[in-house]
Amino acid sequence: MTTTPLRRDAARNWDRIVAVARALIDEGMPLQLNDVARRAGLGVGTVYRHFATPEALLETVATPCLETLAAHGERALADADPWRALEVFLTRTVEAQVTDASLAPVTAARADALPRTTELKQSLWSVGDALLGRAREAGAVRPDLASADLVPLMCGIAYAVHVHGGRDADRVDTARRYLATLLGGLRATPPKA
Repeated sequence: MTTTPLRRDAARNWDRIVAVARALIDEGMPLQLNDVARRAGLGVGTVYRHFATPEALLETVATPCLETLAAHGERALADADPWRALEVFLTRTVEAQVTDASLAPVTAARADALPRTTELKQSLWSVGDALLGRAREAGAVRPDLASADLVPLMCGIAYAVHVHGGRDADRVDTARRYLATLLGGLRATPPKA
């Protein structure tokens, strides 16, 4: 997809809008375009010219995280060890879930505002499915674990960390600990010491 580069002032406005949206999301505030315009010191029309809906802005904020996860997934697919590949991918995913507040609402949305979001989400689901399939074929995970189980399990960990994870600095460590416990239950056989 080719896009026309923005004029300098339009690019600055776009960056300012996205930065304000990121701050609001990180604060747990609802993303409303009028609030974004006010906080960014821009006219409402300027914000709406860049982002037709709050969902489009939210997805734009989440895109770098989704792209990073998709890249991690592609690297994981290249790993010759199916269990390690799945473990690394799920670890990166849960770390992103507990550190980027834009990720959960975007991945949970039934419809996407931007085609790029749909593309990235489909890539992540495909990678997760392929990694789980490889691990299952290698006998590394329980045979009854379905691909559709991965998303709710990962969301469960993220929710548990959100509720019980403590300070922000502890969240990633807590998420890793919860994931390690989950992964221990997913293994077909216990790891050899």
